[in-house]
Amino acid sequence: MDLQKNRIAIISPSKNSYSETFIQQQKNGLEGRVFYYYDGALPKYLENDGLLITPYISFVNKLKRLLKLSQFSAYEMAFIKSLKKNKIQVILAQYGPTGHRILEICKLLNIPLVIHFHGYDASVRDIIKQHNNYTEAFAYASKVIVVSKQMEKKLIALGCSTEKIVYNPCAPHDDFLKIEPKFLKKQFVSIGRFTNKKAPYYLILTFKRIIELHPDARLVMAGNGALLNTCKNLVSIHKLGNHVEFLGVIDKQEYMNLLEESLAFVQHSITADDGDMEGTPVAILEASAAGLPVVSTIHAGIPDVIEHAKTGLLSNEHDVNAMSENMLKLIDDLTFAKTLGASGKTKISTQFNLKNHLKILQSTIESA
Repeated sequence: MDLQKNRIAIISPSKNSYSETFIQQQKNGLEGRVFYYYDGALPKYLENDGLLITPYISFVNKLKRLLKLSQFSAYEMAFIKSLKKNKIQVILAQYGPTGHRILEICKLLNIPLVIHFHGYDASVRDIIKQHNNYTEAFAYASKVIVVSKQMEKKLIALGCSTEKIVYNPCAPHDDFLKIEPKFLKKQFVSIGRFTNKKAPYYLILTFKRIIELHPDARLVMAGNGALLNTCKNLVSIHKLGNHVEFLGVIDKQEYMNLLEESLAFVQHSITADDGDMEGTPVAILEASAAGLPVVSTIHAGIPDVIEHAKTGLLSNEHDVNAMSENMLKLIDDLTFAKTLGASGKTKISTQFNLKNHLKILQSTIESA
């Protein structure tokens, strides 16, 4: 098939989320014509076209349902009409629940479906149960994309065919590879949502010990989320206000500036009580691409991209003491920190670059 004639629909629950830059990269990087639907597992909007539902569609759908001529809701009919109008040939559904929600519509229109799992959708027990273990979605989907080896095992255990699974972690933007860290500050940077699986409070407890030995060290934390206020309280209680800074949500350029001036990237990911896990965190990929050593945990897809003592330093989940030891190693041996960072940049540039990611994604969509 002529790539330029491909008509691909990407379905995303949200639009331009600061934590979902990878979706924007896919939207802009795929060959063919991409139609970007968003706002909910059943999308309500089409980019550059606006709200899908109209008063006319609502009226007609209400009439058909009264006459028992349609099993679909007005919003479903609006989505169906848009897919037909735009002659969509394949759908890339971001997150498992999205693929499950639009499954019957794909069957009705006989449109191939590729489901892209990312993290919580393959790990939170209630989410998996609500979607019937994705049994029907796995059966219909042409391909199922996973972003970590551990996620691959989880989906196979749920019943997904190994032949359908494609391992393809998200990738950092090429701009991160252009960064040359200066390593001038004892500054650690962390960026991400303040959620249970990222356990930002563990970073603060870890950093408390760092400050005892290096009072001039700093921890910069960017992002937002339910645990932000808890973390601020923890900083206040331990009198770390002069050493820990909360930046809120920052843009890509601000993050790149932080990476350029910092010593290392830190993230203490854990498996939350509800089962929630990371996929392969994009922020870690970006930091490693920038040439910073990554201090993190043996969790989900992190060990797939960060090699202990080669491109970063990893410890077990919940082991605050081990993580602080790893951070101290970088402060005490700047040459070691630079070596880890340089090795990480090489690994990302050769194995986890955006070109390779998009090539695999394009091939997966083509095969569908």
